Amino acid sequence: MSKFMGGLRGAMAALMMLAATAAGAQQPAADDMRDSPSGEAMAFDLLVVRPIGLVGSVAGIGLFLVSLPVDLITLNVSEPANRLVVEPLKFTFTRRLGALE
Repeated sequence: MSKFMGGLRGAMAALMMLAATAAGAQQPAADDMRDSPSGEAMAFDLLVVRPIGLVGSVAGIGLFLVSLPVDLITLNVSEPANRLVVEPLKFTFTRRLGALE
């Protein structure tokens, strides 16, 4: 029984520390709330724009692979790689949800 009580005390202490940490977390500033996109913009981005961005990313990778032999001959690989692969992938995966600008 004492092992159970010791474990229960430890769990309660951990729960209280977790609650204190969560209560101490900062609330978002009012400026952040005004700058954040609306729910409709987030939904549109998630359901329409991101899938189109994914298709564009796959198409860009395909175009880059097709143009790679010519790019290697002319020693110009970095610019097509950035334009056709990196930029579409960044647009699709790294920007904030709903940030369409």
